[in-house]
Amino acid sequence: MSERHPIIAITGSSGAGTSTVTKTFQNIFRREGLKSAIIEGDSYHRYDRKEMKAKAAEAEAVGNKHFSHFGADNNLFGELEGLFKSYAESGTGRARKYLHNAEEAAPYQQEPGTFTPWEELPRPTDILFYEGLHGAVKTPEHNIAQYPDLLIGVVPVINLEWIQKIIRDKTQRGYSTEAVTDTILRRMPDYVNYICPQFEHTHVNFQRVPVVDTSNPFISRDIPSPDESMVVIRFAKPKGIDFQYLLNMINGSHMSRANTIVVPGGKMELAMQLIFTPFIWRMMERRKRALGG
Repeated sequence: MSERHPIIAITGSSGAGTSTVTKTFQNIFRREGLKSAIIEGDSYHRYDRKEMKAKAAEAEAVGNKHFSHFGADNNLFGELEGLFKSYAESGTGRARKYLHNAEEAAPYQQEPGTFTPWEELPRPTDILFYEGLHGAVKTPEHNIAQYPDLLIGVVPVINLEWIQKIIRDKTQRGYSTEAVTDTILRRMPDYVNYICPQFEHTHVNFQRVPVVDTSNPFISRDIPSPDESMVVIRFAKPKGIDFQYLLNMINGSHMSRANTIVVPGGKMELAMQLIFTPFIWRMMERRKRALGG
């Protein structure tokens, strides 16, 4: 953690909805006039798209049916930890981009599914913002979770997560249901060992729970809308959270436990704005004092 160079990390698996959270924070940064360094977790995968496909085929050939982007072997945990450490200490670090599609790749004159070269982060910035799979990872070799000043988990119930991934991968990436199902099964051990344990370390978790039938996610034709969901928001340390204010400001919300508030799905962005804007104010006030005013 760093008062001079704070870090916010959003962690959650593919299809969990972390991109939506990122947009909310970008709106807060813009409104508050803050310059942020945005880091996408995909840029810290070890292999590009073609390499990953080849490595997966090699693993399959020797009987490894659980080769996935979720595990340690296929990610640069050391480099990500190094970025967080460097930024926390000096506001600097090296990063790159993963180019998901032709639109993202065109400005770099590269193929989709490749990485841009490593570059130094722009300077100066007020805050580092990470969104990806591994913002709160702890392993015997690496402790990425120790650096962010604010760790946020985005965790839909599992059937909803699968529905979001299946529909996204079919409509945006052209995959078949069978191919997406194979990916889900292949990455399940790494999901259990590397994704789930992170939510023990997060400061705030957002879990979207549908209130419509999602019993068979593999035949669902649409993603439950926000208005067909509730969002469970759990605070690891509720001290200082004004729950009564949140209840008054968010219609239809209620407390389910002493550290947990439940809000209508359509109010998730409002809840984030109300919860995290004061967090960022406090971060920036501490940063100002640490930098000598």
